[in-house]
Amino acid sequence: MFARTSRSLATASTRVFRSLTPVTTATVRSAAATRPAIRPQIRTMKTLNFGGTEEVVWERADFPRQRIQDIFKNDTLAVIGYGSQGIAQSLNAREHGLNVILGLRRDGPSWTKAQNDGWVPNSTLFPIEEACDKGTIIMNLLSDAGQKELWPKMKPYVTKGKTLYFSHGFGLVYGDQTGIVPPNDVDVILCAPKGSGTTVRSLFKEGKGINSSIAIHQDVSGQAKERVCALGIAVGSGYLYETTFKKEVHSDLTGERGVLMGAIYGLFKAQYEVLRSRGHTPSEAFNETVEEATQSLYPLIGEKGMDWMYANCSTTARRGALDWYPEFHKVTKPVFERLYDSVTSGEETKRALEFNSRKDYAEALQKELDAIQNEELWRAGETVRALRPERS
Repeated sequence: MFARTSRSLATASTRVFRSLTPVTTATVRSAAATRPAIRPQIRTMKTLNFGGTEEVVWERADFPRQRIQDIFKNDTLAVIGYGSQGIAQSLNAREHGLNVILGLRRDGPSWTKAQNDGWVPNSTLFPIEEACDKGTIIMNLLSDAGQKELWPKMKPYVTKGKTLYFSHGFGLVYGDQTGIVPPNDVDVILCAPKGSGTTVRSLFKEGKGINSSIAIHQDVSGQAKERVCALGIAVGSGYLYETTFKKEVHSDLTGERGVLMGAIYGLFKAQYEVLRSRGHTPSEAFNETVEEATQSLYPLIGEKGMDWMYANCSTTARRGALDWYPEFHKVTKPVFERLYDSVTSGEETKRALEFNSRKDYAEALQKELDAIQNEELWRAGETVRALRPERS
């Protein structure tokens, strides 16, 4: 989700690697002998081996531009919402040559932004209900709270033969709280890019693609699989793997609250506070907690894997990491279990909807964000980031 370029990897330099001590050839051979043999990834029928489990994937090469245009030649894609995903997916699909229109609140901030991006009122830009009426594929890319609020207005236009598209299973899976229950005579599909809309758009413009999951809730037409795959590529995916609406939302909410954002910040904060309380300066505490992790180690883990990291760090760093990761695993796994239970029970949904629907939502959120911004940890980070060579 927060991948860096290979150029960044080439310039990364940190303490862990100053005394770079790769394990010996004999050690590598010994380690290799204890792990299962990794078979070459032969892409036959697009069935790949993911750590011992066979899964089917679809790639961009399976759906070239002309095929996508042929599949959707009689369709109008009505993108509802112009947030991060709405912007990226609508622009990417438009640049694939598809017939795309937007549905937004007239004269709101998004309406103005859309016009600046080339969407034309009464031609490709319409009020939400009018866009839903015109669309044969209604792409509901509103926020979760927005989907709950506007579903009563959208539902009358989700009529027989149309397709209802989501990029998150939240609204449908927790329909008992959102009220979103699609009629049984439409296809209901999902393509969930594994990254922000900003990343979806930037990778597309670079000629790349993000990995995305796809799911089918209803296949009335008998063509939902082909259409969701083609649409997934059209909106900017590089490859697709299949899941269900329920699994998508459960993994997504767990990841956001866990290692992607919630847990990682909790770990950053705890280590920084300990270092500061033991007499380390802000710059040292930040560098050893955040800067080294994000600028050097995490990109390398993403590029080469944790096993490579352990094999290519200093002997002291390696020994300490191998000794201490079981401790962190033991302490944090029960927290993740509680988190997952909170997600599947609907408690996280309830809290999110209640907070995000408050009249003072913006003010209350800003107070929380200001509190984080004003922490010494992140104020020190501003100074450290300004010292990066590329910013000089």
